[in-house]
Parts: sequence; C-alpha cells; structure tokens
Amino acid sequence: MAVEIDLTGKTALVCGASRGIGAQTAIAMAEAGAQVILVARSEDGLKGTLQKMPNSEKHQCLSLDITKTSEIAGSVKSAAANCEAPVSILLCNSGGPKAGPLSEADTDQLATGFQAHVLANQALLEAVLPGMKSLEYGRIITVLSTSVKIPIPNLGVSNVIRGAVANWAKTLSMELASSGITVNNVLPGYTETERLDVLVEAAAGRMGKTEEEIVALWKSKVPAGRFADPSETAAAITFLASPLAGYINGVNLPVDGGRTGSL
Repeated sequence: MAVEIDLTGKTALVCGASRGIGAQTAIAMAEAGAQVILVARSEDGLKGTLQKMPNSEKHQCLSLDITKTSEIAGSVKSAAANCEAPVSILLCNSGGPKAGPLSEADTDQLATGFQAHVLANQALLEAVLPGMKSLEYGRIITVLSTSVKIPIPNLGVSNVIRGAVANWAKTLSMELASSGITVNNVLPGYTETERLDVLVEAAAGRMGKTEEEIVALWKSKVPAGRFADPSETAAAITFLASPLAGYINGVNLPVDGGRTGSL
C-alpha cells in the first residue's frame, strides 16, 4: 500500500520562499495539503512562487527581513491569525554568509551571520511555539549545510554559524520532544540554486579556472555524479514535516548525493 505525505489541516511557515530550496519546499508542502505562509524579503519573488502553488488563494506572502528580529513576532502572528490553524511547521532557511577564510573575516561578519540565523531562528520560534504546544504537534526544520559535519574550505563564517544553528536545533529537540515537537536539520550538498552559482563564480576566480571546470570538479566529488535539484531537498524537508516522521528527532540529514565523507 502506498503511503503519501499528507499535511492537510496544517499551517507551514516557510522562510526563504522566494527562490531555491525554500520556494520548492513551499510548493511541495502546498501540494501535500498544507496552508503556507511564504516568507522572504522579495515580495516579487514570493509572488512568483505563489503562482506555482496549487490553490494559490489559500496561501499568503509575508515580505519580511528576518535580520530585523524585533519585527518578526508581530509580523508572523499577524499572518498566522489569517490561517485556518496555528503554525505547526516552521522551516528556518536563510542565505549563507559571504564566502572567504575565517581568518580574514571581521567580527561584524560573524555578528551579522549570528543575527540572521541564530537570533532570527529564535525569534521565529518564540512566535510559533505556543501554537505548536497547543496542538501538541510541531515540526521545526532548519536548512543548513554539510559543513555541520565537515567544515568546507573558504566558507569560514558559514561553517561557524551553521554549527551554532545545528546545536540550537539539537538543544531544542531534547527540550520540546515531550510536547510532540520535533526539530531536525537538513544539510544540502551541491544544489542548483543561485547560491551555488555565486560560489562557483567565486571559486573560479580564486582558483584561476573557468566556471565549467569548477562545476566539473565539484560534480566529480559527488558519488551521484551530479548536483541536486532543489525539489529533491524539498521532498526530504516535506517528509520531516509530516506525521510520518514523528519519531525522527534531533538529526542532521545530508541531502548531498553521498558526498560528505562521514556518517
């Protein structure tokens, strides 16, 4: 008998929903029956995602800069008030910090990264946790990086911040499990997004190679021999958001084609 992911009756708050993995996740969750609040800074990008979602009139866009943490609670609660049910699914998904060696980063870069990821996630949590507890159902999922397992060269600040978020999530997974709330991290590998395009361009300039050569080099490091489509990562996230994943809690799930050299 086929088992399908069913999010009917659930409200999902999806950050970074204007493009890439966030956009594909919003679409996937809508297809599974969830009512979705799409969050990102770009209102035009959010509208573009919304047009691709089934029953688009059911969902709503929330243009929000999550680095402004003082604005998160009011904005999220206002949007959630227009939904059929409290938010029970939270996808924390923010763009990675600027590439470069950690030894050449200044303290402002670390502070900005901490604000955009750890503090923003905490503010989002504060806004939705009461509703999750009232439902005795919650799914908190972060989109991080395989650097959580093995630091990635030239992504120094990102390595530090992603590690902090991973431990934020693991701590919550132990604190909230008895309330029916799970907290998990998804670790994408090379995924065909705008972020990857930026990293390829930077690597080509740094290494004196063409972008095509960088792409070929990176694909050669993946046992699957290719980059991921964002929809593949979205499928993993949507599963973790579902009742089917109720006993999966506090894990780091790589979606990387087998590239990461550790279990």
